[in-house]
Amino acid sequence: MTGFNKYQDEFEAQQRVRLQLDAVASESLSGTVFFEIGNQLWGKDKQDGNRSFGGGALGADGNTAIKVKNAYIDWMVPQTDLKVRMGIQGVAIPSFTTGSNVFNDDVAAVVASYQFNENVGLTALWARPYNDNYVDTVNSNRNNFLDNVDVFALLLPLSFDGVKVTPWGMMAAVGPNAFRDGDNYEGNVTGTSSKYPTAGMFPVGGARHKDGKPDGKSLGTYGTAWWAGLTGEVTMWDPFRIAWDFNYGSAEYDDSRLNRSGWLASLLFEYKMDWGIPGLYGWYGSGDDSNPANGSERMPSLSVNNNNNGFSNFAFNGNPYIAREGVLGYSMAGTWGIGARVKDVSFVEDLKHTLRVNYIGGTNSPSMAKKYLSAKTVSGRGFDDGYMGANSALLGMDPLYMTTSDSALEVGLTNEYKMYENFTVYLDAAYLATWLDHSKSVWGRSVMNGQGGSDQVRDPWNVNLSFVYAF
Repeated sequence: MTGFNKYQDEFEAQQRVRLQLDAVASESLSGTVFFEIGNQLWGKDKQDGNRSFGGGALGADGNTAIKVKNAYIDWMVPQTDLKVRMGIQGVAIPSFTTGSNVFNDDVAAVVASYQFNENVGLTALWARPYNDNYVDTVNSNRNNFLDNVDVFALLLPLSFDGVKVTPWGMMAAVGPNAFRDGDNYEGNVTGTSSKYPTAGMFPVGGARHKDGKPDGKSLGTYGTAWWAGLTGEVTMWDPFRIAWDFNYGSAEYDDSRLNRSGWLASLLFEYKMDWGIPGLYGWYGSGDDSNPANGSERMPSLSVNNNNNGFSNFAFNGNPYIAREGVLGYSMAGTWGIGARVKDVSFVEDLKHTLRVNYIGGTNSPSMAKKYLSAKTVSGRGFDDGYMGANSALLGMDPLYMTTSDSALEVGLTNEYKMYENFTVYLDAAYLATWLDHSKSVWGRSVMNGQGGSDQVRDPWNVNLSFVYAF
């Protein structure tokens, strides 16, 4: 892949191992631990701060990251149908189209679910994604002080003949030190790319004046975020299928210039045939207006690190076997698009293909780009002297901030061959043609390809070959 990420070679080989162990005592009690080893980049000796782990160089004896991805217990309250899962687990807000653009990640949580009858269920959860990470370099006795983020959610899945609908709501309480590090700016979390809360919970660049310049104030304000949505599908007209998602979210802080609120909707039409499933779809997400001082008008997201976007494997978060993804954004906030796909085409036994074409545009005001680019940095935490680049680790930044003057065309082909019962080979190829407005009123010469002032943007492409053994 070229044109967007200075940390990656055009050709790379890497591997990852996931091992899940289940200890099942009965239908009412079990425990699970899920280990992840890697990703290991072939030829790489040591772990670096960017994205990859060591252990792949000659001799294969470097340090390798072995992580506990999940660790939880499942149990049922005696004499009831109430199911409880406690521990570090994968949690995702429901979606019938793209996958959740609000929350889909591993998190420490307690989830309780109850099925009242065959039509109505209820799920409630409490999760704590962050706590006790803040380090105050001035007053050490205030370490870990007011730095928790607590999340509460209710989901009401409804299922009837040919119709499924799930209304849901979620709320997050954010402590004033949750996203601060010792210099009182963001950086107190795992990272600042679009996968993590510092990207999805704030406007680009944090609090700003009307001209786009940073206000110079540090983070450190209480926050309350909430989301609500309605997702569902209709299959009563089989082989037709209609699915939709509608999400709205708002993150509000004591400093209103940090606020972020907006919505995202998507719609999918499919027709199942003997040889495949053709479909048409579209989405629209609200975008930033021309005033940086009033916060952001894009929908906030808590984390979409584990989302597998149903519309795109490359421009947005793809699937677990795609090494390079999210070129435009991990969330679809601030974009719109229309697309067509033919899914699960099969003419040969055990071999399937999916072809997709997406036209993507931005919904953010073009004048926002100009104002951001003309602003200087504050304590190294704002925009980097007119550079607004992919993976630039800026507060609230997506890999590519698309305005209404920018557009892109994605073409992707995914091939899946089940060679053996437990062994599958995936070949995914994608190309993204981008048309960015280089006029002085938008981006000028400070384009978003990581070249810092070059007037050339190279279209990214990716070919990904994966061998997956699962048992």
